[in-house]
Amino acid sequence: MQINGKVAVITGAASGIGRALAQELAQRGAKAIALVDRTDVATEIANSINERAGKSVVAVPFVGDVTNEEFRKKVFDDMTANHGLPTICVPAAGITRDKLAIRLDKTTGKATIYSKEEFQLVLDVNLTAPIYWALEMIARIAEDRFARGLKRWDPSEGVQGAIVLIGSISSQGNRGQISYSATKAGLEGAAATLMMEAMFYGVRSSVLHPGFTDTPMVRSMGNEYIEKHVLPYTLLKRLIRPEEIADALCFLISNSAVSGELWADAGWSPSA
Repeated sequence: MQINGKVAVITGAASGIGRALAQELAQRGAKAIALVDRTDVATEIANSINERAGKSVVAVPFVGDVTNEEFRKKVFDDMTANHGLPTICVPAAGITRDKLAIRLDKTTGKATIYSKEEFQLVLDVNLTAPIYWALEMIARIAEDRFARGLKRWDPSEGVQGAIVLIGSISSQGNRGQISYSATKAGLEGAAATLMMEAMFYGVRSSVLHPGFTDTPMVRSMGNEYIEKHVLPYTLLKRLIRPEEIADALCFLISNSAVSGELWADAGWSPSA
């Protein structure tokens, strides 16, 4: 599937992996890119991309809550009406609420269980929302095909769309990330199921599992944690650059022979 001339939707596009991907898609000739984020920084990033591209229709900012259904529909409605049907979707927005699943007070002997409310929040943002952004695009493509009298997709048509969900090396399990790891592992099953169903309409689905990448989310762990618990177990001995993950995402989008999961972990393996 060619990126050039396509319309894309990226969530979490104001920083980290989402931002790097938006810039990469613009460089590769995407017709229009929806930069979806909860902060106004999305507008600044869109302006920067458009200034570099020399035109004002490449990057389009949308500020809102990715878990909100009406907001999601508005993004797709606006992009379709003004730029054409989105056929690339990378829902990259994500959060962490890292704590041990069980914390024992050594004074009282009482154990505290990880907050159900925090678990639900991470679940909503990291698992449910990405799946429904993907489903929104598949539904729009299915409706468009029906309107044009098309039924089951045929390979002679070429791939009609590509979805890449953002997993994580934490999907293998990581101390202090009970909610985050669970959501990232869940995306594996979702992508595999979407691939089986959405290919009826010619839409591919896959998962990219990044390692520790130089993003605000990882930096928030603190330099001491990174130096002690990340770099010693990473073969490259450094954090991955967001641009490297963006390049891997474009590979998954454009290479139709690649399905399932791709690991971009810089040789990281968890310590015992």
